[in-house]
Amino acid sequence: MDTDYRIYIHPTAVIDHGSTMGEGCKIWHFCHICAGANIGKNCVLGQNVHIGPNVNIGDGCRIQNNVSIFDGVTLEDSVFVGPSAVFTNVLNPRAEVNQHSRFLPTLVRRGATIGANATILCGSTIGSYAMVGAGSVVTHDVPDFALVYGNPARIHGKVCFCGHTIRSFSDNSCPYCGQTVSQIRQLYNSSL
Repeated sequence: MDTDYRIYIHPTAVIDHGSTMGEGCKIWHFCHICAGANIGKNCVLGQNVHIGPNVNIGDGCRIQNNVSIFDGVTLEDSVFVGPSAVFTNVLNPRAEVNQHSRFLPTLVRRGATIGANATILCGSTIGSYAMVGAGSVVTHDVPDFALVYGNPARIHGKVCFCGHTIRSFSDNSCPYCGQTVSQIRQLYNSSL
């Protein structure tokens, strides 16, 4: 494990050699970080989080309790993953069939939020600053700033950079901060 001395790792966490994490990370009770995992700066991993090999996590991510992030998943900067959210890596799993060569990548773009108990099917991309509602099942790509929920998850509106929803597609300004979707895109265009 390559770490900075300014990282907090709870004594019950297991950190495999060959994983990396940036300064300012907090790794809580019963976490397991596998060899080959890369975690950016200032990330917080709640209790019982599993980070598999070849997982890339950007800076400033918050991963809540009981989340497993498997091989092939990438979280860009400032992603929030709610408690007990699920990422898959194979579409047709069978216990008797080794499908490691068939893992599909999943990309969660900068600033996205995934609610508690949501399931993200592999091969999907969650757009920048999108919000996936609690308990949703994402089966397809989610556009930037989209609010999706349900099973399967469908678009129900837009989400501002500040996290508040803009329910109507004809209403392009945030009722909380007043920014319009076009202003938000201009402000953060370099990251989208």
